[in-house]
Amino acid sequence: MVEIEQTRERRSRIRTPRVAKHAGAGEEPNFTSTFAALGKLRLADRSMRVSASAVDINSGRTVLSIDDRVALPTASIGKILLLIEVSARFEDSDFAPYGILDKVPGASVGAAGLWQHLQAPSLPVADLAALVGATSDNLATNILLRLIGLDAVRARTESLGLTKTALLDLVRDTRGPDDAPQLSVGSAVELSWLFGALARGEIVNSIASQRVLGWLSLNTDLSLVSSAFGLDPLAHRGADHNTLLVNKTGIDRGVRAEAGALRGNKRAVAYAASIQFDDKSMHARLQVIEALRTFGLDLMEYVH
Repeated sequence: MVEIEQTRERRSRIRTPRVAKHAGAGEEPNFTSTFAALGKLRLADRSMRVSASAVDINSGRTVLSIDDRVALPTASIGKILLLIEVSARFEDSDFAPYGILDKVPGASVGAAGLWQHLQAPSLPVADLAALVGATSDNLATNILLRLIGLDAVRARTESLGLTKTALLDLVRDTRGPDDAPQLSVGSAVELSWLFGALARGEIVNSIASQRVLGWLSLNTDLSLVSSAFGLDPLAHRGADHNTLLVNKTGIDRGVRAEAGALRGNKRAVAYAASIQFDDKSMHARLQVIEALRTFGLDLMEYVH
């Protein structure tokens, strides 16, 4: 009963009506550039779908809200939900976090990840989670999902009170009519809440939250929102110029998304943004990336 009540409270917090679509008056940043950049995208392509959210981690105040309840494809961002379940299992005495898992036929998927290029036929569970955090490793994701099970990830997601965010399937090179159309979906308001809760140590418990943040702090993809933060993509686990970041990106054809937690010398913010667009040209793709970078610039102004 206690767990059910906690789930209701989480859902209530996520669904609480937001205030105005920008931060307060005065000297505090108001994300005007973000609204202009995303608005320009929509004018150029009416079929484009945009969602964004930013929430102050300490106060819980929403400082940016753009269609943040809409569920959009988020590509690899959904792998965070797998990492949360893996981390939670570390607390189970029957689970072996350093147990060895083998590469198996049919699990390998192209594109993201290092393990497919390594000679090592087997790695510990903890190392596979680190690979998912660092390079969004597709092979490591699928091997972990074979161990954990997609149903367990879904159950964990529901227990967190998330209703529009989910990891839907294994990673696949091609998706047939019987497969989920997307790897994952998510709403910006839920994803920003999730990163804020991780930063506060509220997901499962503080140790499990810190473990997930540790894996995500290895992320080498700073190509979207976080391209504005000036950090070293290969080494940013510590604070650099009073800037500390943990993030996860999701990239697929026609999808660019990122969620994360950013701390500066004045404030800390949890954020998420997802754009689904017609990826018909490199120009269209670069416009989307530039708009996400503009969001990053406004976030930097907010935390510093």
